Amino acid sequence: MRANILAFAMGVGLLQTRGSLPPFALVVAMFFGASAWLIWAGARRQLAPLAWRSISVLACAVLGLAWAALLAEQRLQERLPAEWEGRDLQIVGVVAGLAQDFENGERFAFVVESVESVESVASPQARVPPRIMLSWYHGQRADERYEALTAVPAAVPSTRPGERWRFTVRLKKPHGNANPHGFDYEAWLFERGLRATGYVRPKGVAQRLDDFVVGPGYAIERLRERIRRSFRAALPEAPYVGILAALAIGDQQAISTEQWHVFRQTGVTHLMSISGLHVTMVAALFAALVGWLWRRSEGLMLWLPAAKAAIAAGWLAAFGYALLAGFAVPTQRTLYMLSVVALALWSGRNLGASRSLLLALLLVLVLDPWAVLAPGFWLSFAAVGVLFFVGTARLGARPGWRATLARWGTTQWAVTVGTLPLLLLLFQQFSLLSPLANALAIPVVSFLITPLALIYALVPWPPLLQLDHWLLSLLMIVLEWLARWPLWQQPAPPLLATLLALIGVLCLLLPRGFPARWLGFCLLLPAVFWPAARPAPGDAWVDVLDVGQGLAVVVRTAEHTLLYDTGPLYSAESDAGQRIVLPYLRAIGVDRLDALIVTHRDKDHSGGLVAIREALPVGRLLSSLPELDGERCAAGQSWEWDGVRFTMLHPDAAAYQLQSAKTNNMSCVLRLENASGSMLLSADIEARDEQELLDRAPELLRSEVLLVPHHGSGTSSTPAFIAAVGARDVIIPVGYRNRYQHPRPDVLARYAGSRVWRSDADGAVRIELAGGVALAAYRSEHRRYWYGQ
Repeated sequence: MRANILAFAMGVGLLQTRGSLPPFALVVAMFFGASAWLIWAGARRQLAPLAWRSISVLACAVLGLAWAALLAEQRLQERLPAEWEGRDLQIVGVVAGLAQDFENGERFAFVVESVESVESVASPQARVPPRIMLSWYHGQRADERYEALTAVPAAVPSTRPGERWRFTVRLKKPHGNANPHGFDYEAWLFERGLRATGYVRPKGVAQRLDDFVVGPGYAIERLRERIRRSFRAALPEAPYVGILAALAIGDQQAISTEQWHVFRQTGVTHLMSISGLHVTMVAALFAALVGWLWRRSEGLMLWLPAAKAAIAAGWLAAFGYALLAGFAVPTQRTLYMLSVVALALWSGRNLGASRSLLLALLLVLVLDPWAVLAPGFWLSFAAVGVLFFVGTARLGARPGWRATLARWGTTQWAVTVGTLPLLLLLFQQFSLLSPLANALAIPVVSFLITPLALIYALVPWPPLLQLDHWLLSLLMIVLEWLARWPLWQQPAPPLLATLLALIGVLCLLLPRGFPARWLGFCLLLPAVFWPAARPAPGDAWVDVLDVGQGLAVVVRTAEHTLLYDTGPLYSAESDAGQRIVLPYLRAIGVDRLDALIVTHRDKDHSGGLVAIREALPVGRLLSSLPELDGERCAAGQSWEWDGVRFTMLHPDAAAYQLQSAKTNNMSCVLRLENASGSMLLSADIEARDEQELLDRAPELLRSEVLLVPHHGSGTSSTPAFIAAVGARDVIIPVGYRNRYQHPRPDVLARYAGSRVWRSDADGAVRIELAGGVALAAYRSEHRRYWYGQ
């Protein structure tokens, strides 16, 4: 059974790495063929030879792949047709969950019931996915054509779960930034069945039709919303009330960026959301309480054994807590795991730790084959597996407080070491103080803070929440002190090194006295000390990251790293520096920037500057911003790193004396060149700047690769400039369906003689100046079947 379940899981996982789905007829044939073989082989299990059992394992893998493909095909059918992107649609539906506040608006899932009209014309042919994600800007409004945001004084009512609304919306297909080692937003939406995103049109219809639509899911979401309001009303100014709400109802958006930073630094992030630990803790507490009370009644004991009553109570408590948490995907996984264990205990069958864990894995993947895409899936199963492994290995340990304390320390050590390889692979960092932080935070959060928050959710008595907040404040003082210590960071290890490290973990966690346990440390070393990949001397690697409508370029030579712009500012709480650039730099092993160039003041180029400078030391800062420390970039500056020549071509030093110069006209233009070729980074220069470059140094413009000026705007890319550069490949950093409609069609036509790469269609683009000029797009090399769907 174990081998069959693992094979099924491998089949499911294999499909999620494919760029396209197999033909539907083949999928159906695989599904029924594998099922028929397993039924036939199962009836002859005792007589089946080893070869037949091997075929059964293969059939399970095929069945897993086919099952995942069938569900994926069904979900792909819910796509938004391309002809309805960017058009005004009047729809009626129900707010499906808690709205998440952001700067000047809110975002919520919306269940579409009907499409009434398209651009004021009745159109029964219009088709919209059944579940979409909508944003509603309250303090801002979107421009009629380009979604440009402008402040307005009008007040807009907020939504509540379960309300039926009529909205005029503008939708687009799910789209996210595509970068190596980055978060796959499209996969996140796909797993949750959110098949389009969009916003409520400011001058369209926004009409509440019903205050509440009867339905169990909507009733639960309305209850969660009431609880959230009660938390905010009881402690309106408290700094940690958002954490308490997250622990009670799973509302993680209320936790600030600074607080998340503290949790990441100390390795306790898993405790600040409704995780498997909390659900299991609630189930255990209710099971213990009901079991104790049940044993007080002889009649109840005769009707149902106390052990079974405790199991049922624990499962019901876990189910209720999962519903209160919004039945999010991570919570569902925990509930499925507990369901398998509860059924095994109820039936009186001792399945064993490994079988219980694998049956839970099977149930999760049958119901949610996209779970393998989430880091939490791997970490949660790894942590539970480690606990089972350590607990089984130490059965029969002596009682007593010293033994209990020793087991607690062993558990912390086991979970820390057991999840280390996955943390390095997925996040490229871990907290050295995580065992200490977790040893303190786990019992306090699990047995004091979370239960008090849940009790307040049921019995809203403000002093109870005030006590809970006081306890959390004491814990945060300790965590904030621990967060000052540095993290272990390194490049992402390859998959083979991670697999070796996992084997090493198993060796280290074997019982004391087992021979050659020290070999586990040797197997861990490649993953823990994997060196960063760098170009050879004389070569250069250039990565144009996909940051949306903005720019961030990483240039690496053999011993140096340069960052050209820091990406856009997305909101007051988020920017490309912390969301995209820093995770990428960490994954490739960059812990210091030898040079940082901020080309000009526009927020789509300088939005991530603060986050970058706070996280990394910068050897040299060049910019056209007079208020920044460092050097002003000016034409004529040049330097050489490891056989690669860097030359600044713009702006002219005299331009800083012109007070009327636009920020775009002050863009720092950089050319890099080696024996293999050259690349021109042009930021947001416009036609007048291109002419200045042609007049000043036309011979320096010639390059094999060009970063297209100003995202393909109509104010740039003059024919004379394009001819002078003569680039074989041109790259346009641009956001998907951006409000400026970049790149302009006429500008694209001017680059007809070059191969065009676009970050909205290709994701991050890698340029290698090494024995020639080679380009590769992330979306092409790591194609997934949900991209563009």
